[in-house]
Amino acid sequence: MPQIMPEDSQNANISRLSISAAADRSLTKLPQALAQVNDVVLGSPQAVKLTFCCLFAGGHLLIEDRPGVGKTTLANAMAATLGLAYSRIQFTSDLLPADVVGISIYSQNHEQFSFQQGPLFSQLVLADEINRAPPRTQSALLEAMAENQVTVDGNLYALPQPFFVIATQNPLDLAGTWLLPDSQLDRFLLRISLGYPPREAERALLRTPDRQSVMDQCQRLLSSEDVLALRSLANQVHCSDALLDYIHALVEQSRNHALIATGLSPRAGLALLAATRAYAMLEGRVHAEPDDVKAVFTAMSAHRLKLYEEPGKQQLDTTQMADELLAATAIP
Repeated sequence: MPQIMPEDSQNANISRLSISAAADRSLTKLPQALAQVNDVVLGSPQAVKLTFCCLFAGGHLLIEDRPGVGKTTLANAMAATLGLAYSRIQFTSDLLPADVVGISIYSQNHEQFSFQQGPLFSQLVLADEINRAPPRTQSALLEAMAENQVTVDGNLYALPQPFFVIATQNPLDLAGTWLLPDSQLDRFLLRISLGYPPREAERALLRTPDRQSVMDQCQRLLSSEDVLALRSLANQVHCSDALLDYIHALVEQSRNHALIATGLSPRAGLALLAATRAYAMLEGRVHAEPDDVKAVFTAMSAHRLKLYEEPGKQQLDTTQMADELLAATAIP
């Protein structure tokens, strides 16, 4: 395979990459794709990078934040930039599993049932306000997110590839919501928040308030084939034994901490490894470093940790605990 030297400054610290021609074309377009999404979602470059990281690691993303900070805009910009088939599902209290997955309908003309695909059969699915749907409907996503397939009336239906779920929830208004169970939270590789934009980004937003016009100018810079090629490339990123020891030390530290009731599982360790590799690729490196682990650890771990409650004491949240684990774990 050819030896590729990426020309972009983001990739200047790679010595040489041995990749296929298809992956090389995808890699050279990646910085422009990141820049375009950042032009739409102003002031959240790290959140945008983590979204790309989650996609290329083969996972799914949970965005937990207040309304109006750009969660839906981020999903729309990702789909437009990456050329992915896109669908949005508004989760409500009366949403049924069949409304998400699809349903078998009897045809009198053919005297048989035919399966009508639901909105889940897309490449990028926005599950908006996922915690407003009842558990039965939430669970309809479980098989899809874990197995890239759904089962209806005993028949298996494969989902299109790549398959990427971005789910959102508002952590402030919890009336009439159902908290996601641990089993479903664990299906999300990363959890992020966008937060309020910095001053200059918000001033730029006020200067161009019509975000739809900005969205309409988005070009398709990558394709589903490019996304799959970059996923394959991320899997090839080298992780040394010392880096694997660091990942294992973080997982073990979470299990032995006095304030943590439920630490990170082996699956969480694998998730951390996958996210680390994808982040290193986004940074333009063929090998992962401890800084890549640090960049993704809180987003990977905070929604998986369960803390003991201490009456009478100020309770740390899981994000603070993840940051504390990072600070307390030495790099081998």
